[in-house]
Parts: sequence; C-alpha cells; structure tokens
Amino acid sequence: MIKDLTVVQLHRAIAIKEQIEALEQELSLVVGNETPIKSGRRKYGMSAAGRARIAAAQRARWAKAKSAEVRLTAQPKKGKRKMSAAGRAAISAAAKARWAKIKAQGKSRL
Repeated sequence: MIKDLTVVQLHRAIAIKEQIEALEQELSLVVGNETPIKSGRRKYGMSAAGRARIAAAQRARWAKAKSAEVRLTAQPKKGKRKMSAAGRAAISAAAKARWAKIKAQGKSRL
C-alpha cells in the first residue's frame, strides 16, 4: 500500500512515474501521433463565441416566453359553461329510465 511506503520510496516512485510519462510521450512522437500523450484529465472547452451564441439563443427564448405570458394574461378568461334547465331535465329523465329498466330486470347494479 502507498501509505506503508517511506518518503524515500515515494520519491523513487514519483521519479519512475515521470520517466514512464516521458517515455510514452517520446514513443508517441516516434510512432507518428501528432500530439504527445498527456497524463491527467482531458479538458474540454467552449469558445467565447460559442458561449455567446448559446446565451443569445437563451435570451431570445426567454423573451418569447415572457411575451407569450403577457399575451395570455391580457386576454379575458372564458366564463364557465352552464347547462340549461331543459338539458338537465333530459339527462335526469334518461337516467331514471335507465334505472327503471335495470330494476325491472331485478338487478341493483349497472
């Protein structure tokens, strides 16, 4: 384990690791890779122009959404639809007829 190593052993391990990395870079140059192998994490980035395009597009989306909100709130809301007394009576009569037919058959459920 690394925690069991002495300071001298750790320094030796670091030196060996650096030699390995240097040899890997030299090998990649000899073999023909354009860029030498780098240790560590690769960094991915975005250009300032790319960030500016994304920011402008987002601002445009927000402006469109906000203008839609203004249009929606400016329109009057539609009132609730109401059923006429004749419509209610027709539905009630149909339900009563349906239940009368079911009760005539001796059932207590639909």
